[in-house]
Amino acid sequence: MKKLIYLLVITIILSCNNERVLQLPEIESAEVTEVLDVSPVYIFYDETQPDSTLFNRKNLIGTTNWLVNVDKRLTLKQAIPHIQYLQNKRKKASMHKNEAAKNYFTCNDKSINNLGFLEFTNVDYKNVDIENDSLNLQLLDPSSEFYRSKLLLSAYIDLSIIFEKNRRIRYKNKFLSISDYISEIPVAQNIEIQSEGFSLDLYFDKELTFQDYIAIKSELSQIEREDIIVSPFEFIY
Repeated sequence: MKKLIYLLVITIILSCNNERVLQLPEIESAEVTEVLDVSPVYIFYDETQPDSTLFNRKNLIGTTNWLVNVDKRLTLKQAIPHIQYLQNKRKKASMHKNEAAKNYFTCNDKSINNLGFLEFTNVDYKNVDIENDSLNLQLLDPSSEFYRSKLLLSAYIDLSIIFEKNRRIRYKNKFLSISDYISEIPVAQNIEIQSEGFSLDLYFDKELTFQDYIAIKSELSQIEREDIIVSPFEFIY
């Protein structure tokens, strides 16, 4: 807990000295509410910069857990390049590498009115052209026999969720909430498929705000079905 309090003090000092305020994204409830042995990273919203971001990583220590503080007003187009930089830096081999160190987004947990953390250590971000690239998207269609008849080499059937700017899922020329989309996925045990269930590949509109992105990720982390997993691959289009 001392480390958490130390982080709060550093954040206040940094904001005051540089006259900058970082607005953290809000979530209803976080699974992680305490992280020890940390290094803070800040991605500020700054309209004076060409991409409206100011990336501060001066205090980054490779062997620690990284707390990435991203202003909720930024879009994914603005924030993801900096996050990809951090992910690549973490993956690089080092004499002092700590295999147990993780990456977290810092959030405002509304349920406790304090900080909460969302892990993204193994997330692999990829930029794609969703209209022109050959992505082999498999959108779930209840009228399709895809999930019943396709012979699978992997343990899970890949399903793609496309999130538009309104946080809704694009589905058969309409939009669904996450809960409505999940309810459309049949229970694996009740259908004849050669797999353990379904893997959800996530596609995010680059114009989504970081607030919306975190809200989506938080909701997905609360899926309670054992036959559904969320893929570590996230595609930004």
